[in-house]
Amino acid sequence: MSERAEAESPVSERIVVINPNSSVDVTEGIDAAMAPLRFADGPRIDCLTLAEGPPGIETQRHVDGVVGPLCALIEREGNNADAFVVACFSDPGLHSARETTARPVMGISESAITTALTLGERFGIIAILPAGIARHRRYIRQMGLEGRLAGDRPIGIGVTGLNAGGAEDEVEGRMTAVGRQLIQDDGADVLIMGCAGMARYRHRLEDSLGVPVIDPSQAAAAQAIAAVRLGYRNSKTNSKNDEEKKNGTDRAQPFAVCPAHGDCPEIIGSSV
Repeated sequence: MSERAEAESPVSERIVVINPNSSVDVTEGIDAAMAPLRFADGPRIDCLTLAEGPPGIETQRHVDGVVGPLCALIEREGNNADAFVVACFSDPGLHSARETTARPVMGISESAITTALTLGERFGIIAILPAGIARHRRYIRQMGLEGRLAGDRPIGIGVTGLNAGGAEDEVEGRMTAVGRQLIQDDGADVLIMGCAGMARYRHRLEDSLGVPVIDPSQAAAAQAIAAVRLGYRNSKTNSKNDEEKKNGTDRAQPFAVCPAHGDCPEIIGSSV
């Protein structure tokens, strides 16, 4: 695990932003994007890299593969953090992470979409690769927000290519072209950058396209700051009860034969 952490602050509150891919340059871009959210009496924001992750999370298999290591990292950091941000637009392991800790956990896709709802009527997503669009649409459908999605279009560049040497002009050009299509052809009035690795392009896109552009990592960190300052905790329906974790009773219970039916499983100790 690599880490980008700001200097020690007298403020005790701490937000941990986790890049679940192993590309340190992506983490560095996320860390730079946190600058407007760091202030003298605000929470400390530390950006970590999940060393066990792939260089870029670009498939459902990548998404599924980082859930275990991500939750393990959250457990290790748990007592030293007041909130977590999962900084990948696929929100890998978001619900598992919320079961792992009582601290608030923000997924950057969920946060970006909910932020977009406050800034316009219909949002468009600038995606990296075509394969990710089905995953985005499935997630938005699960959120019940298909009617607010104007469109989702890829730029055709993967995670590692976003920050490749000499590629900045090409990446910006493709993002601008796709953003313009989302506005003019699909009717979007607010845009979401569909990858944490796009952080450096936000202001340039807003200047050239004339609509709000959301960096999802910033959106999630802003929500995390609010949650920390307001003292929010995870719902008990999401997170393990602290007493259960201490006693070890949060583990799965063994199955026994159901006395009423003979062949259906009944969890020992549960009431039916």
